[in-house]
Amino acid sequence: MVFSFFRQLQKRDRDFEIEIDGLLLPVEVVENDRAKRLTLRLFPAGDGLKVTAPSHVSDDEIEEFVSRNRNWAATRIARLPKRVELTHGETIPFKGIEHTIVSSGSLRGLVQAKVENNQPILLVPGEASTSSRKLVSFMKREARKEFDTVVNIHATTIGIRPKQIRITDTTSRWGSCSSTRTLSFSWRIIMAPPEVLNYLAAHEVAHLKEMNHSDRFWKLTKELCPDTDIQKGWLRTHGAKLHAVSV
Repeated sequence: MVFSFFRQLQKRDRDFEIEIDGLLLPVEVVENDRAKRLTLRLFPAGDGLKVTAPSHVSDDEIEEFVSRNRNWAATRIARLPKRVELTHGETIPFKGIEHTIVSSGSLRGLVQAKVENNQPILLVPGEASTSSRKLVSFMKREARKEFDTVVNIHATTIGIRPKQIRITDTTSRWGSCSSTRTLSFSWRIIMAPPEVLNYLAAHEVAHLKEMNHSDRFWKLTKELCPDTDIQKGWLRTHGAKLHAVSV
């Protein structure tokens, strides 16, 4: 069976697109031999869906499964937090603490996270039209510093070092580990509490040794980050808010 709202994509053999409430969303299909059934989840930013499927499941079965869950996806998308612009007066989290974006009134300088009148603020120089770019650059630099430190600690523990660390803005996952030992992390995690960033670093470093999500992988992750379950829960509950920050 083929549905009219599906269109096969070229970049992956089994990926396709689906129309939901007027939005055309990509559907990423991931085969997993350990999976016993089809599962569906929304990308953290709400701009796509991911299906995990046993390898024996056909394309038609996957498309029917997604079709049956269109209302579920539409409901989840409708519940996503409202978009927040990186402009003067808006409030966004930084290292788990809400900060108000404030214009410094100066055309030059660097973004600073500080406290004024007992209020955490992000002080941004330059014209209003450049505030978003400057704030993202600041967040990426801060994320780089934190991940460089924490990844080094966990990599030293397991005795395997990554080839490189990349800071990205992926919307389908918070982090990844490639077969070439490159670790990639979303800069948006710098908005989360430091404990969440530590969990994500531990998760991807564990992949340097276990390129899977087996019991051995989760055992290693929890050895590196004992509060893994708590931080995973935080991301499930609050992750959408980080992706609601518009750039």
